[in-house]
Amino acid sequence: MHLSGIFIPLITPFTADGAVDHKALYDLATDTTAHGAAGLVVLGTTGEPATLTPAERTAVLETASSTGAPLLVGVGGSATAATVAEVAALPPDVTPMVVVPPYTRPGEAGVLAHFRAVAAAANAPIVIYHVPYRTGQPLPADAILELAAMANVAGLKLSDGPITPATVRLLAAAPPHFAVLGGDDALISPLLALGAHGGILASAHVATAQFVALHDAWRFGDVDTARPLGHRLAALSEALFAEPNPAVVKAVLHAQGRISSPAVRLPLLPATAAARGRALELLARL
Repeated sequence: MHLSGIFIPLITPFTADGAVDHKALYDLATDTTAHGAAGLVVLGTTGEPATLTPAERTAVLETASSTGAPLLVGVGGSATAATVAEVAALPPDVTPMVVVPPYTRPGEAGVLAHFRAVAAAANAPIVIYHVPYRTGQPLPADAILELAAMANVAGLKLSDGPITPATVRLLAAAPPHFAVLGGDDALISPLLALGAHGGILASAHVATAQFVALHDAWRFGDVDTARPLGHRLAALSEALFAEPNPAVVKAVLHAQGRISSPAVRLPLLPATAAARGRALELLARL
């Protein structure tokens, strides 16, 4: 898979009675790719995978696969053996997106050992998902560069918060084959300016073409377009993440008539009317 551009980490739409809405899922997937998204991510954090049954997760993957779009699949957990089994069961035409082991805080050496085992078992090159504010395991740039040098590792979803000198060093030193995809939506414009290959962005559900235009503007050096567009999209992203993801994204998609219900599953709660209204206001200004 060519890991460049804007990827959509698909929500899992639910019907009013709480079932997975596969028609809405398929329509969202095809609509976003028609507007320029480079590919899709299923069963990532935005898709509420922890609230889905095993059968629902399988069905979601099947629906997304039926679109024919390039596909990343969120996998992984705290146990290396279980993660190895999970990636080994995936077909070679999908890219595993494997989270840094959460909760256990195994340390840098443990994370490296984990990913050596996982990458060796995978049927396709993996993308590592680094999100320390969810996993509890930070990684310095040197450790990420060690991961980048491993066989069967294609890239990184980088969701580690504010841009720091370590971020700049990572983007400067990453090998050419290793794609860095931004995962903090409000920071995607400066990350692209620094050389990130693209982004995996929940906000791009509701403004796909504009995020694609941002990526293309930075890629081709059109700073006059990229800078103000990036400012507007950052404001939109902040509004979409004002409450726990993906509640506000779902509320906006429902207001647009693109999903039949804004429902999320507990422990998430639906977005407030104020959060939905603010996001819709900013979306109208793009």
